[in-house]
Amino acid sequence: QVQLVESGGGLVQAGGSLRLSCAASGSSFRINVMGWYRQAPGKQRDSVALITSDDSTNYADSVKGRFTISRDNAKNTVYLQMNGLKPEDTGVYYCVVIGRGAYWGQGTQVTISS
Repeated sequence: QVQLVESGGGLVQAGGSLRLSCAASGSSFRINVMGWYRQAPGKQRDSVALITSDDSTNYADSVKGRFTISRDNAKNTVYLQMNGLKPEDTGVYYCVVIGRGAYWGQGTQVTISS
């Protein structure tokens, strides 16, 4: 069974930075896509950033130029460097890995104060 351990959330002021990490373990298959989704209070869960096994990336328009996704395939770990944070970035951030199906982390809270 795939397990995802997320870390790095917290409370920061607008303009600050955070770095999220998500380590995957227990997979017997090749992980093709890793990434992050975000769910703001009262809203649906939306994609923030995704990265493929060959390092192709996709970002939500709202985070382009501010967030950077990267991965360490040897460690099955994905990172999200978030700079220039805004109050609208507040939400629960979920890690996802996709191989034989999609697996989700438990979520980590990110709160940006104005």
